[in-house]
Amino acid sequence: MAFKNDDDKKAYWNENLSLLLKLLVVWFVVSFGCGILFVDVLDQIQFFGFKLGFWFAQQGSIYVFVALIFIYMKKMNTLDKKYGVEE
Repeated sequence: MAFKNDDDKKAYWNENLSLLLKLLVVWFVVSFGCGILFVDVLDQIQFFGFKLGFWFAQQGSIYVFVALIFIYMKKMNTLDKKYGVEE
């Protein structure tokens, strides 16, 4: 990676870390929040014949994690192009 200047380098990494923090918060809320903390509330809702809290604990958090990987990939490609460091 060759940045034009140090300001671009700092801005790039600040945006990268900001994106990473947001995605980790979403992952935490879905996996820990929906699977453990809010399970009693979510279990009142049926989803494909299963209680929604159980579904999030077993399946939903995995689907969200995979979706977050693709979101991160797309956002980072956009960020790389913005700062001229794409491959």
